[in-house]
Amino acid sequence: MKARLIVLVLFTSLFVQTIDAREFRCSVAVNYRQLQGSGFSFLDDLSDLVEEYINKNNWTDDSFEIEEYIECSMQIIIQEALTLTSFRARLVLTSTRPIYGTTAKTTVLQINDDDWEFSFSQGTPLVFETERYDALTSVLDFYAYIMLGYDYDTFSEYGGEEWFQKAKRIQEIAASKNATGWSTLNRGRRPELATQLTEVRLRPLRQAYFKYHYEGLDHFTKDTNAARRAILDVLGTMQELYDNLSRQFVFDVFFSTKYKELVAIFERSDMTTEAYALLTEVDPSHLSTYTEMVQ
Repeated sequence: MKARLIVLVLFTSLFVQTIDAREFRCSVAVNYRQLQGSGFSFLDDLSDLVEEYINKNNWTDDSFEIEEYIECSMQIIIQEALTLTSFRARLVLTSTRPIYGTTAKTTVLQINDDDWEFSFSQGTPLVFETERYDALTSVLDFYAYIMLGYDYDTFSEYGGEEWFQKAKRIQEIAASKNATGWSTLNRGRRPELATQLTEVRLRPLRQAYFKYHYEGLDHFTKDTNAARRAILDVLGTMQELYDNLSRQFVFDVFFSTKYKELVAIFERSDMTTEAYALLTEVDPSHLSTYTEMVQ
């Protein structure tokens, strides 16, 4: 039984049905309203194909219970038709997980990737073969493993290592093909994530991510003050990393995902001032939101 399952057993005492290895419950929407002309209705098929691709393929060898599914959403926004069957698109991705002791969920990952070019025509199958580069499916593969890595990291320290390494492998294969959006020579969502999530010097950030969820959110209803203190410790770790390593993309991912949740955690508490001082230093891009917390 995998570490993630061991932890999630604590989430429920109800009988659950074990099913074969499926990891995601993902909803997919494709928006092509920006395209001119009426010849693109075949893109309506893409949402169902991607949804089936994410939800039906086996991404791990682990057995997931129904309540363990990673809930996620993908919005594929077609921005430009490069040809009749090739497109430039933006992917907006969100994944969540439950918070122990509550009916609430927390957003684990939120990504906006606007550097995606792929080809798709009516009747095109999506072939699951992660060692082969494909402009469409390699992005799906990459982010499936990124979501798995983040999710596993919230349940055990460095629990997502295997999945981040798989995402890194996909990025390396794509970069070897000089594919758009994959090269480490240019700043981009995918190469930055693949590199930073597997760097030894940033492992303390992943450890802090585990502490944020497991010692912070999951214990919030049991001991709110201790949970807040654990999250303040996380922010302190991030401050140290920020000072030593400067701004890294994974910091932006964390705060763009969590800044509203952080305000909800600390507002009207005796730790508000301390939290505000840390947050405004490590995440000045959301200063106006943090300022509302202390007014």
